[in-house]
Amino acid sequence: MAEQAEVDVPAKRVEQLDRVVIRFAGDSGDGMQLTGDRFTSETAQLGNDISTLPNFPAEIRAPAGTLPGVSSFQVHFADYDILTPGDAPNVLVAMNPAALKANLSELPAGADLIVNTDEFTKRNLAKVGYAVSPLEDGSLEGYSVHPVALTSMTVGALAELNVPKKDAERAKNMFALGLLSWLYSRPYESTLRFLERKFAKRPELVAANKAAFKAGWNFGETTEDFAVRYEVKPAKMLPGRYRNITGNAALALGIIAAGVRSELPVFLGAYPITPASAPGRPPACRPRPSRPTSTWPCTAGTARHRSR
Repeated sequence: MAEQAEVDVPAKRVEQLDRVVIRFAGDSGDGMQLTGDRFTSETAQLGNDISTLPNFPAEIRAPAGTLPGVSSFQVHFADYDILTPGDAPNVLVAMNPAALKANLSELPAGADLIVNTDEFTKRNLAKVGYAVSPLEDGSLEGYSVHPVALTSMTVGALAELNVPKKDAERAKNMFALGLLSWLYSRPYESTLRFLERKFAKRPELVAANKAAFKAGWNFGETTEDFAVRYEVKPAKMLPGRYRNITGNAALALGIIAAGVRSELPVFLGAYPITPASAPGRPPACRPRPSRPTSTWPCTAGTARHRSR
């Protein structure tokens, strides 16, 4: 019997980009905020300039698979100084039909669309008013569509770990993160360490999420659907100490900075009510930084609460 000759798999072409806007979108339980945050952290390690835009659904969770329940996270990264999270995504990762319908109108022509085909069932399509799947009716011809069975491929990758099917399906966001990390040449060691810390008390979830992440990375490396891999070089930034500010902390600091620069009082309405911020306690006035002889209005930067 003749020996089978070894065939070298050709390396995929690497294309240089100066900027990319990616939006991860799915149901409020699909882990899009975690996925976007981890992709952002990976990107920061490479030295790209970054701006993000998390988009949370209502605090009272809407029914799964419906438009009001869609959660998304947009990240804009570049090899130069950027000021916004981007006007329109170059890439949309849609975990279900609701995520696709809620975000499709903001995609420019030719954008990459990565779709979790496992969720495009008749029931899920009906929830958002699709009579026919947009993956089949030709309505997505203006985009570069990449159908990926994220859920079933994740479950298959974790089959040997004896993870409950529900937990395996939840790890599909890590499969998506692994795929996008490969596609845009992001480092992955920090994400694996993060998963070890996050699920330290549940070793089975550490193994499951790491396996899902690696499966997504390997899928990108081997599938013919992604023939090009992209790189974005580090941005030229001034030396110094930089802070990673995200979420509510970024919003709060932005509001405070706006109040300081405009010299207007800042009103904060928040909860829960704590003894330290009980109503009726007079705020302390402090010197105005730009005018040492004057003071801030006593309402600036103070918290007012209303009982619920």
